[in-house]
Amino acid sequence: MNEERIIAVQAALRESGVDALLISVGSDLPYLTGYRAMPLERITALVVPAFGEATLFVPELEAPRVDTSVEVRPWGETDDPFDRIAAGLPSDSTIAVGDQMWASFLIAFQDRRPGARFVDAEPLMAPLRMIKDKDEIAALRDAGHAVDGVADHLSTVRFGGRTEREMSRIVSDLVLASGHESVSFAIVAAGKNGASPHHEGSDQIIEPGDAVVVDFGGRVRGYGSDTTRMYCVGEAPDGFVEAYAVLEHAQRAAVESVRPGTTAETIDATARSIISDGGYGEFFIHRTGHGIGLDAHEQPYIVQGNTEPIRTGMAFSIEPGIYIPGRWGMRIEDIVVATDDGVERLNRSSRKLRFVE
Repeated sequence: MNEERIIAVQAALRESGVDALLISVGSDLPYLTGYRAMPLERITALVVPAFGEATLFVPELEAPRVDTSVEVRPWGETDDPFDRIAAGLPSDSTIAVGDQMWASFLIAFQDRRPGARFVDAEPLMAPLRMIKDKDEIAALRDAGHAVDGVADHLSTVRFGGRTEREMSRIVSDLVLASGHESVSFAIVAAGKNGASPHHEGSDQIIEPGDAVVVDFGGRVRGYGSDTTRMYCVGEAPDGFVEAYAVLEHAQRAAVESVRPGTTAETIDATARSIISDGGYGEFFIHRTGHGIGLDAHEQPYIVQGNTEPIRTGMAFSIEPGIYIPGRWGMRIEDIVVATDDGVERLNRSSRKLRFVE
């Protein structure tokens, strides 16, 4: 797997006239090596030349954690790792740098190779990472099905009288119990807080009549889950059920519009037009979706202006929302993957509005 991906990267480097790829922390590294580095002041760096062997430089104390087919060169505490790494980077060359490399690291490389031209590696890496292979899709599917169970279980949990923060902890514990190795986020936003799509859980007590946005995900075998379901404590607030019917229609239509050849912006427009026709267009304040894989958010982005055609193997969220400031918010989110003849939902739990105590 690692060897095939590095060969593909080297072909992309040569086609683009780039001499080497230089990446540090971030998901490009495990994609190519199987190793996810800790974000430390001690640099970890992978050098992939357009021709020749790839080399992974790691701090000596981290070397026991590395399991990869790529050549590993540990460096000691008193070494200058930038000198060692830069030795494999010719001065008069073009070097593609991973978009999550720390600025201090990049500055160190620029000092040591002043004649080199440093460019963004994302145009090289994103096209490769956007198309998931069968093992990646299997991991995403398992992750999606696991959080479906969490969404269903939450229907039996008492929300009322608990704080958002307490409910967030409950959601996180359920995600881990579902088989995820880690929790990426567990957003619980009640009442007017639901109008903030990325609300941070607070000590606000969830009360009868609150609509509650619950958006959560984690990682299974390194690949992400991400789903959002809506819960109302007792009765729904005024106007909520009517708006939710519009949102359900928009989310379903956007999913059904996914097929190879359709553009990302067309999927966004499908959801957005239904919400606008329903009278809530000004309250849909974000894109319809984002890619998912080793990162919770990655390409392709399902947004106006993105003319990227959907291809088999692309995995992304479909998550339209409606947010009424000072009152409530709502969102429905599923992860889908494009297939040869359409789309597969990786989340299967009910998207109906759920009523809880």
